[in-house]
Amino acid sequence: MTMSWRLASRLSVITLALLVVLLVALFSFRNGSGGATTTPASTSASNLQGTNLGSTPAPDFRLKDQYGNVISLTQFKGKPVVLTFLYTHCPDVCPLTAEKIHTTMQSLGSSAQNVAVVAVSMDPKGDTAATTQNFASVHKLGNYFYYLIGTQNELAPVWASYSVDAQAATSSGVVNHSSAIYVIDKQGDERALFDNSFTPNELASDLKILLGE
Repeated sequence: MTMSWRLASRLSVITLALLVVLLVALFSFRNGSGGATTTPASTSASNLQGTNLGSTPAPDFRLKDQYGNVISLTQFKGKPVVLTFLYTHCPDVCPLTAEKIHTTMQSLGSSAQNVAVVAVSMDPKGDTAATTQNFASVHKLGNYFYYLIGTQNELAPVWASYSVDAQAATSSGVVNHSSAIYVIDKQGDERALFDNSFTPNELASDLKILLGE
C-alpha cells in the first residue's frame, strides 16, 4: 500500500507539471503568433483622438455646395474628410466650430490641400448660396471647404444616416441640433467622432495620422 500511494502521488505531480507546461505553451502561442496580426491595427486606432469608430464605411450622399456644384462624399476618396453639420445663422456653436476648423487647417500648412472639409446644412430655409459663401469667407475657410445645402427632403436623409437630430428653426432663427464632427479616412471609412468640445490640436493630430496612412 505504501509503494502504491507513493507512485500515485508522483504520477499526480508529473501530470500536474505536464498540464502547466501545456497551458504555458498554449498561452505563449496565442499571444505570440495569434496576437501579432491584431496588435498593429489596435495600436493605430488607439492613436486617434475622439471616439474611435473603427473603420465603418461612411454613408454616401449627393448635395450641392455653396457654388451650385454637385458634391458626393465618394469623390473625396484618397483624402481624409472632416464632416460636420452647421447652419449659418447659428449664434454660438457653429461659428466656434468653424473657427476651430480654420485653426486646424492652418496648422496643417500645405497639407491642408490634401484634406476636404464638408459641412452639411442644418437649416434648409436659412442656408442659401449667399449665406454659405459669406459664412466661409467670414471664417476664412479655403477652397478645401464645401458647404452643402438643399431642401428638407434632400438634407434629412443625410442627417439620419449620420445620427444627427435637428429641429425646425424657431422664430428667432435658432436651430437646435446635435453636434457631430466625423473624421473619415482616405478609403471613405469613419474613424473618429468629435463633439463641439474638440480642440484644433486633437483634430490636426488625427488628420496627420490619416494623411500618413
